[in-house]
Amino acid sequence: MNDYITNNKDRFLNELLDLLRIPSVSADSKFKDDVRKAASFIKDKLVSAGAEQVEICETGGHPIVYGEKMVNPSAPTVLVYGHYDVQPADPYELWDSPPFEPVIKETELHPDGAIFARGACDDKGQMYMHIKAFEAMMETNTLECNVKFIIEGEEEVGSDNLEDFLRDNKEKLEADIVLVSDTGIIANDVPSITVGLRGLSYVEVEVTGPNRDLHSGLYGGAVPNPINILSEMIASLKDENQRIQILGFYNDVVELTAVERAALARAPFNLEEFKSSIGLSDIEGETGYNSMERTAIRPTLDVNGIWGGYTGEGAKTVIPSKAYAKISMRLVPNQDPDKITKLFEEHFKSIAPKSVSIKVTPHHGGQPAVTPTDSPAYLAAAKAMETTFGKEPVPYRGGGSIPIVALFEQILDSKTVLMGFGLDSDAIHSPNEHYGLFNYYKGIETIPLFFQNYAEMK
Repeated sequence: MNDYITNNKDRFLNELLDLLRIPSVSADSKFKDDVRKAASFIKDKLVSAGAEQVEICETGGHPIVYGEKMVNPSAPTVLVYGHYDVQPADPYELWDSPPFEPVIKETELHPDGAIFARGACDDKGQMYMHIKAFEAMMETNTLECNVKFIIEGEEEVGSDNLEDFLRDNKEKLEADIVLVSDTGIIANDVPSITVGLRGLSYVEVEVTGPNRDLHSGLYGGAVPNPINILSEMIASLKDENQRIQILGFYNDVVELTAVERAALARAPFNLEEFKSSIGLSDIEGETGYNSMERTAIRPTLDVNGIWGGYTGEGAKTVIPSKAYAKISMRLVPNQDPDKITKLFEEHFKSIAPKSVSIKVTPHHGGQPAVTPTDSPAYLAAAKAMETTFGKEPVPYRGGGSIPIVALFEQILDSKTVLMGFGLDSDAIHSPNEHYGLFNYYKGIETIPLFFQNYAEMK
């Protein structure tokens, strides 16, 4: 197995670079053809790796690629999930190299080199590990589980059509466990497995004042300024202790016990390195919790974008008619995203002055999730990572959201193992996203061991 991977590692890398050159941005309609091109690329590589029943499945949006290999009716079945769509690369000017022209550079954390490109880590690099690991198992006749692939093209825009696809294909997608690599490890010398994810409520708000943009000299001081008002409203959403001030927001939050918080603290964390890595002289967050807890077990509210009025070159003295913001709330068990979205809308409208009107538009959301650490699938993943990394992985709660984890459990009645290989420093969703060659190859090496272990333990 390892000989096959070693002998083909250059090809494995070059294929990934080809995939990264496809700008499969699902959020922007001008990239629609590129999204489909990426789906076709994945289909072709699944076929050449040995998958059967490979097809591009149409949805109400971007397509889903499905493939399978059934080796033994009595063997356990693993459903591998990933996504081939990527975040927009804007702002392009902040990239050191073009986002869809991948380059390999050495970094302090990646002395063996890292691939710099949009989607390198999230999720093309991590998804493609599974296809190459599957190929290695097929070529060495070591695949001991049935495997099904579902690779979608809408994860970065909320997986709007995935739920219908799962319900319509429930029997075809039946599996004992779902395996996902869209998370990370604590460090290259500290392996970890994500056992918890936060949920998400994402909204856009619109504040409207006068019926047109107004001259700030003629009207300033006498009329409402939507940008000023929006800024004041947003500022009021948290108090001085960074507690969110929406009535009922914390009602369903599950507080961790002292024992659970102590277990979370097993993960190594250096505050000074954390601050240095993102160029901060100090940090902030909810009083009573440390930085690790704030990013893993506590809910949040953040403004992701804010705009209005004139933002072009030079000056234009206007009081704008409208102001906008995009706001995300990360949720923890047992917060329901629909309930939180409703609470936010009611609160935001209640704090608005009568001089403006408010519109709240919900976007995508997702349920929080916690996965067991005593299941055969988790133990199989832990044993696989211990073999390849040389040390036992730490169970770790991640701060991000993968809404499909809850969907798989609700619709397919399947738990998920989140065995990712990225690093928090890989700049996903940001300029200069990258993924270490060490991590890419380590994933390809580890995934077959998961299959082997799971077949023995199941």
